[in-house]
Amino acid sequence: MRRFVVAGLAGTLAGIIATTQVAGPLVAQEAKSNSKVYEQLDLFGDIFERIRAQYVEEVDAGELIEAAIDGMLTSLDPHSSYLSPEDAAQMRVQTRGEFGGLGIEVTQEEGFVKVVSPIDGTPADEAGIEAGDFITHVDGESVLGLTLDKAVELMRGPVGSEIVITVVREGEDEPFDVSIIRDTIKLTAVRARTQGTSVVLRVTTFNDQTYPNLEEGLKKQVEAAGGIDKINGIVLDLRNNPGGLLTQAIKVSDAFLNSGEIVSTRGRNPEDGERFNATDGDLAQGKPVVVLINGGSASASEIVAGALQDHRRAIVVGTKSFGKGSVQTVMPLRGDGAMRLTTARYYTPSGRSIQALGVSPDIVVEQPRRRPEAEEESTSPRARSEADLRGRLNNDSLSEDEIRQIEEDRAKAEATAELRQEDYQLAYAIDILKGLSAFTPAK
Repeated sequence: MRRFVVAGLAGTLAGIIATTQVAGPLVAQEAKSNSKVYEQLDLFGDIFERIRAQYVEEVDAGELIEAAIDGMLTSLDPHSSYLSPEDAAQMRVQTRGEFGGLGIEVTQEEGFVKVVSPIDGTPADEAGIEAGDFITHVDGESVLGLTLDKAVELMRGPVGSEIVITVVREGEDEPFDVSIIRDTIKLTAVRARTQGTSVVLRVTTFNDQTYPNLEEGLKKQVEAAGGIDKINGIVLDLRNNPGGLLTQAIKVSDAFLNSGEIVSTRGRNPEDGERFNATDGDLAQGKPVVVLINGGSASASEIVAGALQDHRRAIVVGTKSFGKGSVQTVMPLRGDGAMRLTTARYYTPSGRSIQALGVSPDIVVEQPRRRPEAEEESTSPRARSEADLRGRLNNDSLSEDEIRQIEEDRAKAEATAELRQEDYQLAYAIDILKGLSAFTPAK
């Protein structure tokens, strides 16, 4: 409270000094500015009344005002908008992790709806929607010229109903239609599994459950492996994660850091800036971390990737992230509506803004497009080895336990090779952890 009082007092004193020196010009300039604002508000009122009185059809005054407010906000940037009471309620539900819809995070670019990322396991993901796709039509109706909220409203509908969206995709010559059945979207914020000796933490969104899910998932995988010494590292998979709550991005970053800045935000006024620092305690206990990102990794995902990269706590692998480096504050309004307003930019620990630039991976690894099954090459016949030869000499220099260990290691390597066909980027990340563990001296 004291900080605000002191700031207000300083402003008052400065105003007194300025008025004493150049009172005339300043007062005249402020009066002129206020006069112009009032004239424009009068113009708005005049247009509003003419629409109500003379438009070809009767219009709802409340809807007109909401549209004017939304237009004012959306003219600022793609992420500021007005939320009607229904939209505000829907947003609160999404933050808790369960809602109805297609399962895609979208933004607006060049008048069209652009997919930031599909959410794992949702109807959009299963239908093959990809990050970077442009949606041009919904059920045959063009979205060009619509606000983002209006376009999203077109895509909403009852669970179980069908929607046909027209998609333009880089590399495809013609637009194509995709049919999707709307469903209830239940977000699992973090899916944890062990691949070989690496723990893979797939983070799909940053909602209220993200950090608790991550902490619990990692703990279970470590216990199942027989302790932290039995794993060689962690893959934090943030691909196609559109972001979410800033608080959760800070907690996830803090999970792998012992100290130092995680992220800072800077608003219009320097005194409004904030810095968020890590606290002692590394869930991975110093084990190597690889972060996977792609063009669908946005906002909170970029905060985590940038923080771990700047602190050299993780190797970032994949392709350039989306580049959303701004912070939105949701402000409740009278009548249960809300305003989503861009209030700050965020910066990584090194002081870099990723707005429109994204996080660049330390190692660029493209994900090959999967070929149709008809084009898949047939599996090569297994190569013959000494072990297949009749009358071969036996290997009597190894014990049965040593031979079994060699066979287990070979099986894990072959499993990684199979993973390479399914998910090349993930397999690459796991190979990095293997390489790091091979050169880490035993304690």
